[in-house]
Amino acid sequence: MPVLPRSLRRTALAAVLALLPAAAPAGVSILATAGGETAAPAAALTPAEAAALNGPQALPDVVEGKADAPATIVEYASMTCGHCAAFHKDVWPALKAKYVDTGKAKFILREFPLDRLALAAFMLARCAGPDKRDAVVDRLFDHQADWAFVDNPLPKLREQTSAAGLSAADFKACLENRKLLDAVRSMGDGASTKLGVNSTPAFFVAGKRLAGDHSLAKFDAILEPAAK
Repeated sequence: MPVLPRSLRRTALAAVLALLPAAAPAGVSILATAGGETAAPAAALTPAEAAALNGPQALPDVVEGKADAPATIVEYASMTCGHCAAFHKDVWPALKAKYVDTGKAKFILREFPLDRLALAAFMLARCAGPDKRDAVVDRLFDHQADWAFVDNPLPKLREQTSAAGLSAADFKACLENRKLLDAVRSMGDGASTKLGVNSTPAFFVAGKRLAGDHSLAKFDAILEPAAK
């Protein structure tokens, strides 16, 4: 596997650890939010929350599925969240096959980074371009243990993004992109202050907040009537 040059490691490390502030949105505790939500029923959104969910975002949405699908699934995730990776491994394939691939729902993943490394990972996924953003996210979730929970994560993160087609120069430039950094942070801050998101993964399904476990059955209960 490619090894990140020492000079690039220093530059990238400075960009992530010095330029990038702590990434948890305002009012959100990283330690308190990493474990997911407790069980609660799905709840309809207030008009203000619906407007925040469906209105313009700090970064353009990357939509999987038909744009005119009758239902929408929005996930707020953090790239270093183990529960998020588990959802994408255990539930997402069946959810995608049943609703997204059949045109019954569209899926949007939005950034809610809980730490600096998650912020950097989301920046790199965006730098891959809108057509590859979700593919990079999927790869990083699939290989989360290889880069997110190691002593020296940046070279491992570089290996993953290199396999996804991001060059060393792109990696460096991306992590030094202050405008993108601020936009990714704004995504999380907006979800926290306007939607009350305080843990990951957090889902909004067909206009309802989905809390508790994120089994396929929980999605079915909302999507089956909404997708008709």
